[in-house]
Amino acid sequence: MFNWLKDYQKLEEDIAYLEYNLEQTEAELKRWIIGDLRDVRLTAESEGAKVENRIEAIEYELAHKMNAMYDLKNLVNKFKGLDNQILKMKYINGMTLEQIAYDLNYSPNYIKRKHAEIRKIIKFVDAL
Repeated sequence: MFNWLKDYQKLEEDIAYLEYNLEQTEAELKRWIIGDLRDVRLTAESEGAKVENRIEAIEYELAHKMNAMYDLKNLVNKFKGLDNQILKMKYINGMTLEQIAYDLNYSPNYIKRKHAEIRKIIKFVDAL
């Protein structure tokens, strides 16, 4: 029913981890180039010799995931219905329920109840 939300959250987690991994691997590369490991002799099989290749692979996967995220956001923007609008505005745009109510011209209490109903539906479907 709202599988797109799970896909979005998974992509968001994957991207966050890849960005972290890229940062850590780039820091490791600096250690090999200008840091405490610069005087260590490398062989073709050593881990230090493979750092640049790992960075390239991480950057490739990160770009792939970011493209998927872009495509998913474009798809979600085409969805109709209040439920999809609430989920998109809350979990993709990062808006509060009060902001959503204001933008959609509903009372905050109605949007809060509607959001609670949607979450119950998602939990029920997940339990199946």
